Amino acid sequence: MTDTTARVHELNLYRQYFDLVAAGTKTIEVRVKYPHLADLAAGDIIRFRIKGTDETCEVTVVRVTEYANFEALLDDEGPGNVNPTATRDQQLANIRAIYPPEKEALGALAIEIQLATA
Repeated sequence: MTDTTARVHELNLYRQYFDLVAAGTKTIEVRVKYPHLADLAAGDIIRFRIKGTDETCEVTVVRVTEYANFEALLDDEGPGNVNPTATRDQQLANIRAIYPPEKEALGALAIEIQLATA
């Protein structure tokens, strides 16, 4: 018998991105390929939280795709799916402000998400 219980991952999000996820307009979450995300897979649940608050939003992971860097990720996934309110260049600058070059060197993950149903 296999365990079909979805794994739940808790991750923090900045308010501006949280609001886009909660509205269903942000369908790709960008993360560095940290070891704690290595086992992230389709069907898992991510509970996003605005750090320091009780506000949460749950999404289901549809797919996880690894890229060598953020530029390749944005070009392949489409900047409108990552952040429909910013240009590709703005997004690249924003992502790199969060993740410095040594973090980006670990690899970039495009996590396709959809709002979890209650």
